[in-house]
Amino acid sequence: MQPPSYQEALGSLYRLQKFGIKFGLSQTAHLLEAFGNPHLGERYVHIAGTNGKGSVSVFLAGILEAAGYRVGFYSSPHLVRFTERFRINGEEMPPEEAVSLIGETLEAVAPEEPPTFFEAVTAMALVYFKRRKTDLAILEVGMGGRLDATNLITPLVSAITNISLEHQTYLGRTLRQIAREKAGIIKPGVPVFTAAEQPAVLSVFEGIARERGAPLYRIGKEIRYRKTAGGLNYYGRFQTLRDLQLGLRGTYQSRNAALALALAEALQEAGWALSEDHMRRGLQKAFWPGRMHVVSEEPVIILDGAHNPAAMRHLAAAVRSEFPGRRLILVIGIMEDKDIPGILSGILPISSHVIYTRPVYARAADPKKLISEARTQGPPGETAATIPEAIDRARALAGKNDVILICGSLFTVGEALAVFDPLTNRPDPP
Repeated sequence: MQPPSYQEALGSLYRLQKFGIKFGLSQTAHLLEAFGNPHLGERYVHIAGTNGKGSVSVFLAGILEAAGYRVGFYSSPHLVRFTERFRINGEEMPPEEAVSLIGETLEAVAPEEPPTFFEAVTAMALVYFKRRKTDLAILEVGMGGRLDATNLITPLVSAITNISLEHQTYLGRTLRQIAREKAGIIKPGVPVFTAAEQPAVLSVFEGIARERGAPLYRIGKEIRYRKTAGGLNYYGRFQTLRDLQLGLRGTYQSRNAALALALAEALQEAGWALSEDHMRRGLQKAFWPGRMHVVSEEPVIILDGAHNPAAMRHLAAAVRSEFPGRRLILVIGIMEDKDIPGILSGILPISSHVIYTRPVYARAADPKKLISEARTQGPPGETAATIPEAIDRARALAGKNDVILICGSLFTVGEALAVFDPLTNRPDPP
């Protein structure tokens, strides 16, 4: 029989999306059993939180790669191509390997207990990293933590970046409830680090860490940092590093970098050969597309995947800080199930003109709905039916000293990346 093409294999995998979002570990566990439990005995770092998971992961991966380690990185969702979700030392999974692994995974599915798309993809990641003999793999939590498919691993160290209101239908209505779900990744005796600041959230983490005998370290308490004119100063548990340069833009990245350095120190403590030079080089070379990602200079065009109110507020502060006094033209597309008023209120106050649009994705909100939501709080605005049309219109409006910001969803940013650099960011076939 003819093996499936990459397009056909992806189509078969995406059909699992009809099973939606289901919390629980059993389906993923059954898939992994079919592969001989490849995750057992492997070395991981597990990262949960509302925002910043990808940035922390990229900083840490850069440090480990600078030290010569073979590092896997599993993230979601992807921006342009499915294979972005699985990286080893920055290289995506080859499409032909994806075809083979999708086929094996679907063959292992029990018809009476089908996995969700994310559960199947998580199992694929764990199999892939085992077969490719990574020294360590960094796994981002998909949603929550306690019942997330990634929570079958036992990591060397864990991190919870921060907590804000998100996915409340699934995770709980309050910060404390969401924090409890995220804290589900805390394992007995495994050190956990957090950059969260709210007292109610920290009290949840402290209680669960104490119950499980897991040392808890906080950015701003046991670990500190300071942004200076010369770069980032880091005051860790074992060392002080000054004038660190970050490859990722945005004032909020200093906190993410401090969390990544704290994780690196924990790995040092566990015997991993990581030096100050590795830390400096890893932070400086870090790159994460679609996160305060400048793709043009005149005018400045920034892509950022901020898609919840907290992330949007941080993005607005970063743009104000880096481009003070510049006229901002906003291109924004948001998913229908997100907190649209909260997202808009975070970014509209710094915008001079807004183009409301939508990516080609079923969950994307109608631009007319967005402009209607914004009428009471927004600057002048208009709609564009597609991302390419919105980008063309923004360029037509912008002078060379203006800033164009494209944001609101990772799907919006993914389509924009394909417009600006179609060779590097060639999307999967439809």
